[in-house]
Amino acid sequence: MACFFRRKIAEKLGRALQQSEDVFIPALTAVPVLKKQQGADFRLLIGTLRASGILPSSGDVQVQTENLATQLEQDNVVEHISAARGIINFKVNRKLLAQKLLEAFGNGEDDKFGLNSELFNTLTTGTTLVEYSSPNIAKKFHAGHLRSTIIGNFIANLKQSLGNDVIRMNYLGDWGMQFGLLGAGFGQFGSPEKLKQNPLQHLFEVYVRVNKEAENNEDMKQAARDFFRQLEQHESHAVSLWQQFRDITVKEYRHIYERLGVHFDVYSGESFHQDQAQEVVQQLQSRGLLKTSEKGTGVVDLSPNRDMTNVCTVLRSDGTTLYITRDIAAAINRKEKYSFDEMIYVTDKSQENHFSQLFQILLAMGHSWADGCRHVSFGLVQGMKTRTGEVVFLEDVLDEARARMLHNMSQSNTTKELENPEDTAEKVGISALITQDFKGPLQSDYKFDWDRMLQAQGDTGVFLQYTHARLCSLKQTKKGVEAVAFDPSLLSEQTCTAILQHLLRYDEVLYQSAQDLQPKHLVNFLLKLCHLIASAHRDLPVKGSPEAVAQARLRLFSGACSVLANGMRILGITPVNKM
Repeated sequence: MACFFRRKIAEKLGRALQQSEDVFIPALTAVPVLKKQQGADFRLLIGTLRASGILPSSGDVQVQTENLATQLEQDNVVEHISAARGIINFKVNRKLLAQKLLEAFGNGEDDKFGLNSELFNTLTTGTTLVEYSSPNIAKKFHAGHLRSTIIGNFIANLKQSLGNDVIRMNYLGDWGMQFGLLGAGFGQFGSPEKLKQNPLQHLFEVYVRVNKEAENNEDMKQAARDFFRQLEQHESHAVSLWQQFRDITVKEYRHIYERLGVHFDVYSGESFHQDQAQEVVQQLQSRGLLKTSEKGTGVVDLSPNRDMTNVCTVLRSDGTTLYITRDIAAAINRKEKYSFDEMIYVTDKSQENHFSQLFQILLAMGHSWADGCRHVSFGLVQGMKTRTGEVVFLEDVLDEARARMLHNMSQSNTTKELENPEDTAEKVGISALITQDFKGPLQSDYKFDWDRMLQAQGDTGVFLQYTHARLCSLKQTKKGVEAVAFDPSLLSEQTCTAILQHLLRYDEVLYQSAQDLQPKHLVNFLLKLCHLIASAHRDLPVKGSPEAVAQARLRLFSGACSVLANGMRILGITPVNKM
């Protein structure tokens, strides 16, 4: 494990500088594997020690670097220590590197690799509530909700893997005037029979029709207002129809989530917080935070000088609450119900101001826990189309990904005989969607590209799955061999060392991901691992090698396979064992 080596180097630094070794742990980083390998495994940036006050911030950096390097003794763990420009490099014993990193994979602890790192000691622990996906009910699942769904799932998986108790919440758009329109429209254009046959499609058709009708028909607009008022007053007929729409939607959405490998602990929604929103208004009033604007709306003044230059509207002039009022109520209710230590909202970047205002209002109301709330925003996907043209529904995207992948697999001469090729194509197609989405910064818009996304050789989800399946096939041919003792001295080739050095970075990558909640670090780590595995697979045959060499190489490939599978699962990708 990387922490064994980090701790040994930190002990040396602690003795040399008369400091606790713990202060050096975060400052020691594994050296990224480059084509022109430098040989060092860990490095220490002297600038980090100067910034933290361990070394004087004045004086010549290079003199400090060389002085410190000469005070550090080499031993049978750290074989070589050298000074570069503001950096001290450490090279560890190669046999010990293989032994310590790969021993976890022989004793049934494959899933725990990299997860017990002391780097994680500074992260928020306890209960994490993640709100993500959040589509509108009574509509087919729009492709625009894909990003929130898979990003939120990644964050929830990551937090859970690091030991947090995670509550996965889907906050449905299940309230508002659109349900007045739908309720009134269903009374006129709806068919209970069609609702049974194709529920969301029928509701979608009714909604389109009633919207068109309401444009020029004042009676229809009034009927919509009347229905929503009945809903707000909890009249049984209106509530029963609304509940039917909601139940149908959640049932249909569960099928989509199942295909994506996503699940939720709680299906909440705006409707849960209607009455609580009025309580929020009263609380704002009693704290002197609620002001009345010139238009007669209720606002909270968020401007630094309290001069009404930056206000947030929480109440319409007719006294009804808004989306943000319900969000305030929802946040307070969740804190009371779940006692979370942090809450993470995952939505597109157009809502950044909304969440900034939400957190400011919560803090102004005296809820200091709002400091533990954060908004993870993302950009737009451009050009997501199926063969039939502009895409609207996520189901169409998933179907197309499966169909294209199935076609690609049927054309490939390396594809194995599969029991269920459709299921494999589905999993690989979804992994391609996720990987394309996660490769860059979340806030960036990106261009959707079917051909690039489904390439077997590029940096794609297909390449991740192909590498995993290839390693599983290798393990299958030598079943049980990877569990026996191995000789780490037989893994001295440069291609072996490159994989081992790369695995040293796994806990750092998870730590970085946990800090900024960006999946790109993990995706790019796994893609690099796959390239290193491909080189090693070519240079280091298992079949036909002497038994001891085969055992050692198989342990290396088995370890790499476990880390690849673990990382893929955190990303929300289900690894396939054969393709």
